[in-house]
Amino acid sequence: MDHLISLNDLTLEEIEQILNLSEKLKKQQQEGVTHHYLKGKTLGMIFTKSSTRTRVSFEVGMYQLGGYALFLSSNDIQIGRGETIYDTAQVLSRYIDGIMIRTFAHSDVEDLAKYGNIPIINGLTDLMHPCQILADLFTVYEHKGTLKGLKMAYLGDGNNIANSLLHGCSKVGMDVAIGSPKGYQCDEQVISEAKEAAKISGSNIILTEDPVEAIKDADVVYTDTWVSMGQESEKQSRIKIFEPYKVDGNLFAKAKEDAIFLHCLPAYRGYEVTEEIIDGSQSVVFDEAENRLHVQKAIMALLMDK
Repeated sequence: MDHLISLNDLTLEEIEQILNLSEKLKKQQQEGVTHHYLKGKTLGMIFTKSSTRTRVSFEVGMYQLGGYALFLSSNDIQIGRGETIYDTAQVLSRYIDGIMIRTFAHSDVEDLAKYGNIPIINGLTDLMHPCQILADLFTVYEHKGTLKGLKMAYLGDGNNIANSLLHGCSKVGMDVAIGSPKGYQCDEQVISEAKEAAKISGSNIILTEDPVEAIKDADVVYTDTWVSMGQESEKQSRIKIFEPYKVDGNLFAKAKEDAIFLHCLPAYRGYEVTEEIIDGSQSVVFDEAENRLHVQKAIMALLMDK
């Protein structure tokens, strides 16, 4: 594993290695055991799209691993103001040991990996969010004790979360159902890649416009905001379109009795999910948020501790 750009690039063994190391690092952190695997290393964090969890988890993670995280906003660097990705990648490769980028265009991440000489981590693009889904899989494993054979139901926009869920679940043998309205389905290439992975893992993929069909007998229920950054002008139309996909008590009851609820946050209570669900006993959203830290530490350690 030279980079983390898409979960489709990873083998099952590589995903399991990340999850196993995440478990080890979480235990060490809880027990106060020093684990400076990246002592003397520097991670450059490029943000053209802001975030709470991504910045804090990567920055704190590098500190706990004994390294240093350098925050680079769009105001701090020349990307987007004339300098090419090629030049940026070449220069940063001579200063730092790895790059995490959270941005809009997926091609920016791919180009950094193509032209640079250091590991690149996709912290989020409009197409994919692999770090989040690895944290989700780790959270499910913690609460269910397994991944293979479980059913993951995602309701809402077929966005970067849904795309990476298709990749991740199909790799580890989880059944995955995506319930999205017409015109808001997942990326066609991602669907094709996930179906190929499912042939190997035995995963079942369900793509439907019916939220009840998607959530029926699910072990894990997942949703995300209906209005992502950059879509604010579409807010009113999206609220109307996605209303049937709101995870409330009636819809959640269609899942298994012991189903858990996931949300990558930030959440907007009363829109994609009701308070009774996200703040209820079956919600594990804050375990999920914490696990971004442990999983990303595992990713950085595996990529940068060469």
